[in-house]
Amino acid sequence: MKQNKGRSKISIKWKIFLGFGIFTACIIIVLWLTQTVFLEDFYKLIKTQNVRSSANALADNINNSDLEALVTNLSQNSDACIRVIDQQGRELSSEDRLEGCVIHDPSFNGRLFYLKTLQNGGEYLEYFTKEVTTYQSPNFYDPYFRSSQKPTESIVLGKIVTAPSGLSLLILINSVISPVNATIETLRVQLVYLSVVLILLALVLSLVLSRRISKPISDINTAAKSLAAGNYDMIFDNSGYREISELADTLNFAARELGKTEKLRRELIANVSHDLRTPLTMITGYSEIMRDLPGENTPENVQIIIDEATRLTNLVNDMLDISKWQSGTQTLNLTTFCLTDAVQQTLKRYNKLTGQDGYTIVFEHSDNVWVTADELRISQVIYNLVNNAINYTGEDKRITVRQSSQNGWVKLEVMDTGEGIDPQNLPLVWDRYYKIDKEHKRAAIGTGLGLSIVKSIVDSHNGRYGVESQKGCGSTFWFALKSVDPPPKS
Repeated sequence: MKQNKGRSKISIKWKIFLGFGIFTACIIIVLWLTQTVFLEDFYKLIKTQNVRSSANALADNINNSDLEALVTNLSQNSDACIRVIDQQGRELSSEDRLEGCVIHDPSFNGRLFYLKTLQNGGEYLEYFTKEVTTYQSPNFYDPYFRSSQKPTESIVLGKIVTAPSGLSLLILINSVISPVNATIETLRVQLVYLSVVLILLALVLSLVLSRRISKPISDINTAAKSLAAGNYDMIFDNSGYREISELADTLNFAARELGKTEKLRRELIANVSHDLRTPLTMITGYSEIMRDLPGENTPENVQIIIDEATRLTNLVNDMLDISKWQSGTQTLNLTTFCLTDAVQQTLKRYNKLTGQDGYTIVFEHSDNVWVTADELRISQVIYNLVNNAINYTGEDKRITVRQSSQNGWVKLEVMDTGEGIDPQNLPLVWDRYYKIDKEHKRAAIGTGLGLSIVKSIVDSHNGRYGVESQKGCGSTFWFALKSVDPPPKS
């Protein structure tokens, strides 16, 4: 059900196309509203603001001796009629520029308009509709041929000011609001053609952009499905937009890492299978010999079976330890102990090996150093590093363990005299899947998983670790912990 639901979702290509379509529709709607439906309201608002600006200019200069020139100038610039009258309706200044002016009409009651302005707080605005007779000239001999009468809307603004003499004056400004019906009709025709052009351009642009934006995502999606199916050699195209490029780079990195993990997983299975099969084969073989052949039930054969069973147990325990450290379920029992004594106790376990097989293990240290850590786990780290050195040391079978202290840290180095490690392989030796010797070689001691355990234990103690090696010059594995003062003697 979830899969079918996911398939029914609209693709990003059509979402982008739909988004561009909605955006274009919104633009067209806004154009139609502003240029047709609300054009007349916008026009009236602008006219009203212009009239108010002229009235304020006159009010600010009412004391100017050159008031007549200012009235004439404002009348010309704003295409309006202007009158300045007193509260009795007597005219002090006037400029008539409009045909059918309301404030210059004999029927206009200036005193009444003054009272309305006064009642309204000193400023009053009123709209008037008046039939205005217009003329046209069909020939040169009849210039006053009457054409028609059209209703014209006018705006009249009154503003009361006080003259220098203390007389209260009324400024009247009348401006005609020209009919915008013809303009609206013209704009409507233009908008029809403009809308068609915008729709066509939007369709083409939406298709092109949606395809260009969605194609890299679709390609990455297809490649990601191939990656999910196990094709780790898939290469994602990182061309295009920055976000797409970053996503492709991330997926390419993930593909490489998954490829490495898959390869190392197969190697781990092969290595662990070998490590498990060898002791099991030995146990089975010696058990069958002891069962079938008289006189073969000897302590030597029994010891071989015990040794191989112990080796098998150690391998299983190491694998369990790795799983616990990786899952974070392993806990630490922190105590303060002498690291120098712990190293010496761990090296005592190799007395039999040094005596019978000719190995030489040298411990170099100047003084005793104390740390706060899990003593059992740190001993396991030392044991695994020494085992690793024994497995890969040179023909002289010499291993050196060196303890040094500096700046509050104690460093323990385990050095062998083997063939060393290629520089490009050094960062990989701590990986729990990695094995330098691709031709699996049975180790003399240990399980081959020790370095992974070392890394996990040292990380859990917030310590440091590393490896230094050159081809043909042996290897030095080391770890470091913070040193502490020895506990007081009781």
